[in-house]
Amino acid sequence: MTGEKKKKKRLNRSILLAKKIIIKDGGTRQGVGEPSVYHAVVVIFLEFFAWGLLTTPMLTVLHQTFPQHTFLMNGLIHGVKGLLSFLSAPLIGALSDVWGRKSFLLLTVFFTCAPIPLLKISPWWYFAVISMSGVFAVTFSVIFAYVADITQEHERSTAYGLVSATFAASLVTSPAIGAYLSRVYSDTLVVVLASGVALLDIGFILLAVPESLPEEMRPVSWGAPISWEQADPFASLRKVGQDSTVLLICITVFLSYLPEAGQYSSFFLYLRQVIGFTSETVAAFIGVVGILSILAQTVVLGVLMRSIGNKNTILLGLGFQILQLAWYGFGSQQWMMWAAGAVAAMSSITFPAISAIVSRNADPDQQGVVQGMVTGIRGLCNGLGPALYGFVFYLFHVELNEMADVDPADKGHKAEMANPSDEFPCNPKSPVRNQGHWGQYNSWRVTASTERKEHLLRLGQGNTANLMALYQTCCWIILQTAVLCTDFSQL
Repeated sequence: MTGEKKKKKRLNRSILLAKKIIIKDGGTRQGVGEPSVYHAVVVIFLEFFAWGLLTTPMLTVLHQTFPQHTFLMNGLIHGVKGLLSFLSAPLIGALSDVWGRKSFLLLTVFFTCAPIPLLKISPWWYFAVISMSGVFAVTFSVIFAYVADITQEHERSTAYGLVSATFAASLVTSPAIGAYLSRVYSDTLVVVLASGVALLDIGFILLAVPESLPEEMRPVSWGAPISWEQADPFASLRKVGQDSTVLLICITVFLSYLPEAGQYSSFFLYLRQVIGFTSETVAAFIGVVGILSILAQTVVLGVLMRSIGNKNTILLGLGFQILQLAWYGFGSQQWMMWAAGAVAAMSSITFPAISAIVSRNADPDQQGVVQGMVTGIRGLCNGLGPALYGFVFYLFHVELNEMADVDPADKGHKAEMANPSDEFPCNPKSPVRNQGHWGQYNSWRVTASTERKEHLLRLGQGNTANLMALYQTCCWIILQTAVLCTDFSQL
């Protein structure tokens, strides 16, 4: 077994060297310079920077479009997008193995960013198109395959950590910039700026990104056309069950990412509408957690991989994930959310370490397929997780029927209702209406300030649903940690 692994490593190094020689001497020159991790980093940064700018405007438009069932609709939108991503990821990964990475980077970035201008043109079309864009929302699988083409095995965990850290870095400043521009100018300016950044990303791919997979190294050059089995997502699932190593990896990805997908889809909306964060506080929260995630995925990840190994790094990341989910679930104060965010940043080391294992156990000409398979599993989680969370929030009536138009931080003084006669409609099924501390209710409606609304909501609704949703997912994480501990020695 050891001899076979050594032979495979020598073969992989030979293929990587052949790729570099072909690119340097015999390949058609496209883009700027030779393929590098930095090309992948720029593509990821620009794409998610554009989406980060929309954090505040998107939350506002989401609530205005679906005022009665904001959390539920948020879950359904992300659910459809995730399921489509699950179905398309293996096909796009396999096609990129045959036809190259660059064209599919262009395709995925273009269609992923296509909904951005529609946010102000037509919110209904925006949410419809963002759901359908899940077919191409697999940029990470193509990026990871791109990185695998140009790095050796021992370099990949660091390279994947850099890519994942860049994703976090793109969210450090963009939500704060978007929130500031939205407050000082308008949401329209933010949408225009985000559209411009997306166009810049597309232009960068067209003009600057070189192809990482030379034509001479593609299976189609050897007379091996793509098969339906490679593209079929359910064939990928069947293949998972035949390989114990791949099965363990996919179980890990599924059970670790399912709660994260649900959490991320509704978390910022939850912070703003239930915990009482202002737009600026949400942006600052994203920035701080993003900076900590960058440090975790660059400095900490490299140290852990060298000192305790791949398996133990994954287990440690999962331990942090259990802790942050439980902390979010039981937390009810703003300072608790900040503390849990620091722990969540440390849990971000998990996926780069898993991606390194996946890449190491795949042949060089199959990187797109295996990364597409993992991205497909994540896409499935992106479908199930938000839908599950949206249903739990809906089940426990966690809705805010009127969003604050004036934040305390926006005006520098105590927030008041724009119109003193504005009323806060309480949900008749909610425990809030039974809180006699606030006096008499007239048909379950009460005149209240913004601060009072937030307090009422936290008293009766927020903690129950948050605890139910997040505590349940902690059980799933503990289960998959036990699975990991059983047999991961071959990795």
